[in-house]
Amino acid sequence: MPDSPWLTTTRPLIIGHRGAGADAPENTLAAFALALEQNADGVELDVQLCADGVPVIIHDDTVDRTCDGTGRVADLTLAELRRLTIADNHGVPTLDELFAALGRRTLYNVELKASGIKEGGLAAAVAGCIERHGVGDRVLVSSFSPVAVWAARRRLPRAIPVAHLRERRAARLFHACVPAEADHPAAGLVDASLMAWARRRRLRVNVWTVDDPAEARRLIGLGVDGIITNRPGALRAALA
Repeated sequence: MPDSPWLTTTRPLIIGHRGAGADAPENTLAAFALALEQNADGVELDVQLCADGVPVIIHDDTVDRTCDGTGRVADLTLAELRRLTIADNHGVPTLDELFAALGRRTLYNVELKASGIKEGGLAAAVAGCIERHGVGDRVLVSSFSPVAVWAARRRLPRAIPVAHLRERRAARLFHACVPAEADHPAAGLVDASLMAWARRRRLRVNVWTVDDPAEARRLIGLGVDGIITNRPGALRAALA
């Protein structure tokens, strides 16, 4: 497998949060395609298992906020999810559908939506999708759950990087318990001290979620490796 651009790129990556989440319905194929049109280097997406074990792309653990239906994603079959729409004419995509649609044209930050002490086979299902579509060198897998990060590291080839998502400073301890190749902190956590800590550990640092150009410039000045943004096109233009 070729070296991952997630680990080798020397300029900061611009990653579309849930696609171009400010300009199209989040986590839809349209939002991901639009992020590419806006010259994003990659897309960030949220993946969880529906009732029949298929990895689907949706952020919340219920469909209530984004779809014209109700219920927990884990309790709905893929056929039931297919009957729902997002913003009138978009569907809930599967991870297979996204990889089939965009292939190797972009980078993927796949966030595993898991909590508690079990991840329910999500990492294995995602690993299967990655292998089927031959996009291993384009993917980074992340999660707020150290259990899910551990499962991903166990299931994925070593060449595919994994990352701990963090919104608290104390969660740095996850790196001591579950080795990873990247750290994904909330933007407010990032300062010179954090960057020095990450560099000592050879961690790539990809920051979320940054739409303000001034904040993006601050983070680039500190040396971050990637910026996850709802507005990849606007941020790219502002930083040009």
